[in-house]
Order: sequence, then structure tokens, then C-alpha cells
Amino acid sequence: MTTLTNERPAPDRAVLTVAGLSLAVGTGERAVPLLADVTVTVERGETVGLVGESGSGKSLTARAALGMFPRGSRATGTVVAGGLDVLAAGRRELRELRRARAAMIFQDPRASINPVRRIGDYLTEGMRARGMPAKAAAARAQELLGQVGIQNPRRAVRQYPHEFSGGMLQRVMIAGALSTEPALLLADEPTTALDVTTQAEVVTLLKGLQRAHGTGMLFVTHDLDLAAAICDRVYVMYAGRIAEESAGTALFEAPAHPYTRALLEASPSVHGDRAAIRAIKGSPKELAQAPAGCSFRDRCPISDDVCATEVPAARPHGMSLVACHHPEGGGTP
Repeated sequence: MTTLTNERPAPDRAVLTVAGLSLAVGTGERAVPLLADVTVTVERGETVGLVGESGSGKSLTARAALGMFPRGSRATGTVVAGGLDVLAAGRRELRELRRARAAMIFQDPRASINPVRRIGDYLTEGMRARGMPAKAAAARAQELLGQVGIQNPRRAVRQYPHEFSGGMLQRVMIAGALSTEPALLLADEPTTALDVTTQAEVVTLLKGLQRAHGTGMLFVTHDLDLAAAICDRVYVMYAGRIAEESAGTALFEAPAHPYTRALLEASPSVHGDRAAIRAIKGSPKELAQAPAGCSFRDRCPISDDVCATEVPAARPHGMSLVACHHPEGGGTP
């Protein structure tokens, strides 16, 4: 666990290094920026959260780790996942990365698992592609289903996706993601489509398996309570940029960026210690729509003239790295 976020993970422990990543679609004057100077790191055995409103760039950043960029886009910076330089890699290398060294759990398993193939076929595909004999792969599939809490794995491998509830199918996807024992696990809003009780079960399961396998996990979510509860470190994104990086507990105890504070005030707390919920004025922005200077300035209660002209650089503030001109809450209200 990284306890002081301005101390970067050692290179030999990092399973994901994203440094200065910028992404745009199109060329020349028609280029539409999507991400700007994004830096995210994940160590072995560490759970790192990536939080923010819709359009902030969370999923784009997670998918970048696997080289899954929008068609017609151009990326600059550094992305190293499972030891592979993703931006320089060819199709064959990326396929091997996704097959063996990194895996993603998507938000909606029904949109990601082929509905006309049996669960066993879905689970054994990656293992057999790596050369595992069919019999051994089938046995491993049943073992994985048991680990994720699926009753009667021998029967389950013969069933089809429509025979499973959403929560059970998400467990199947987790089993599939762990089938090749990847060094890096990317979880993109894995509990959003589930009811609250099932969410808790899936998160507990995912965290336990991640710890047991020593896997580094990037957990994408809009839920700050969830991120603070399970993540060692948390990155807060706004309009395609990193606004703040903090230890999970410090994010609650001493949020440094006005956006982080606004998110906390706008979120109902599972602990029941927030007396009032305050909506953030205005609408969330994508990078292409953001104002000059600080992207959050038109929604920020403390922005001033410098916020309108200069993009804030990330700097240490307490236990955080924060991209804000006034992390102390100064400025002109």
C-alpha cells in the first residue's frame, strides 16, 4: 500500500504505469481532446480507485491500459501494463497482454459474454488459447466458479448466460478475468448494474480474490464511499484530467480539491454522517467542453482570475497530490 501519494511506486512493483497520457480524436484543427496529461500508477497487490462524474475520462483511462482506444484517436505519453509498452505494441502483443497479463471486468456482463455460448466455453477460451489442455481447462473453470460462489459448478459450466441473474453473471465474469491469473485487473464500474446487497457481495468477493492472487487492481467507480472503503489510493478525475490523488482514508478526512469536496457533499453517505446533500452547480464537462485554465473553475465557488488563465499543475498538499491553485480554500468566492 502506498501511504504517501507523492512517493511513486517503485518500477519493479508497478503493474500499470500511465504517465502524461493525452488522447485526442481527429487531427489538426478538428482534433477533439479526450484526456490531458493523465498519470495513474498501480502496484502489485494494490487497489487503486478512479472516480469522477460521467464524461470525466475514467473508462477511457482504464481501457488505455489494454490499448483499447477510440477509432481515429491519437495517444501520446506513456502506458506500460504488465511490462508491455502499450503505445508501441503491435496487435499480436496487445492480444497477448489481454489474454494473459491483464484483464477487464465490464459494467454489464450481459453485453460482454456471448449469449449463445455456454459458460464453460467462455471460461476456458483464454486458458486453451494459452495452450492448456481442454480437460485441465474445464476442471479449472469449475474450480474458479466455486471460488466466486457459484453453486454446483459442474452444472453451471453447461448453462447459458440467460440462465444466470445479473449478480451471478458478474461473478462468472470475475472468474473469467482471473482465469489466467493476470498481474493487472481493470474493473470498470463492475457493480453499477447490481442491487445494493449484490454489490456488497461482489465487491467483497473481488477484493478477497484480488488479495489472494496478489493482483493489482484499478477500480473505476462514481461512488466515493465505495472507493474510500476498498481502495488503497484514489484518483479523482474531472474533464479528462486528474484533479487529485490521495490515500483512500485521506480522501474523506481531508479532501484538497474543491471538486473532491463538492463530490463528497453531493454524495449520500453509507455512514450517515452527512447531514445535507448539496448538488454541484452546473453540469459535468468533457475535456473538449471545459473552459480555459482550470477545467472546474465555472463550477467552483472559490475560482479567481488565475484559475481562468492557467491550468493548475499537480503539487503535494498534505497526503494528497492536487491540481488546484487554491487547495487551502483560498481565492475569491
